[in-house]
Amino acid sequence: MKLKIITILVLLIVGLSIFVSGCTDSGDSRDNENTGQEAEMSETDEPILVAVSVVPQAEFVEKVGGDKVKTVVIIPPGADPHTYELSPKEVQEISKASMLVTVGVGMPFEEVWINKFETMNSGTLIVNCSKGLELRELEEHDHEEEEEGERDEESDEDHEELDPHIWTSPANAKIMVEDIYEGLVKLDPENEAYYAQNKDAYLEELDALDERIREKLEGSEGSNFLVYHPSWGYFAEDYGLNMISVEIEGKEPSAQDLAKLVDLAKEKNVKVIFVQSQFSTRSAEVLAQEIGGEVVAVDPIAKDYITNMDNVSDIFARNLV
Repeated sequence: MKLKIITILVLLIVGLSIFVSGCTDSGDSRDNENTGQEAEMSETDEPILVAVSVVPQAEFVEKVGGDKVKTVVIIPPGADPHTYELSPKEVQEISKASMLVTVGVGMPFEEVWINKFETMNSGTLIVNCSKGLELRELEEHDHEEEEEGERDEESDEDHEELDPHIWTSPANAKIMVEDIYEGLVKLDPENEAYYAQNKDAYLEELDALDERIREKLEGSEGSNFLVYHPSWGYFAEDYGLNMISVEIEGKEPSAQDLAKLVDLAKEKNVKVIFVQSQFSTRSAEVLAQEIGGEVVAVDPIAKDYITNMDNVSDIFARNLV
């Protein structure tokens, strides 16, 4: 009798162990399945990597894309777009981008990156921010000291160069934001409403910025200002100003050019030359000494676009004549 009871107890214990084991295995299986789903979700929820040419474009992308984008800037703050060379690490990071936002004009390095993406057949979406904009031509100096034969040879060529500094106009910035919005919707149509809401909110900020600048510069229409590098042409056109550039097409002025600029500055009673940290300011400083003026720094590619443009317009308003 005792043996029979012991046998029954053993069978019950074994059965209970199998039942508990089965429940535990089932739970582990579900946990593994859930973990896999979470991993899959985390992959799909990763932000879209967007490469941009200059810092202001990064703000435009981030304002529209919110937490669904991550930006990488090809030309970082403080660097000269004409001479900057990327490190291998930067090249590797940019190569992963799902979208490349270009200025679209006057930036030779952009063609290099477009060719790279096309060669890799990466499927990267190229967004041209100059699409739909009225582009302006850069001025040219008359280099009188050049040899006659060189001038004759160059006169047969088309040297019209378009101004790439399109973002210095808030009106242009609005069109750039629209272009970026369309690009993000192409890549991520499921979040179109999210991008549209962000875009509309930022366009209102840009409208308010434009109104503030117009108020600050009211009465300054027709004023002349000197710059070292011709970054503010679109800004000048928007607000009725006249930009006079020391540097033209990346070239230092000749002695004759500098003498003409001195005479022009004196004629127009211009006492301030605006410079930016990315370029040499030697010629600007020489010119400032000649006209009894001063050099003032303004940065067209600083971070925080709206704050920077507010600060720049304050500086212009104080110094325009």
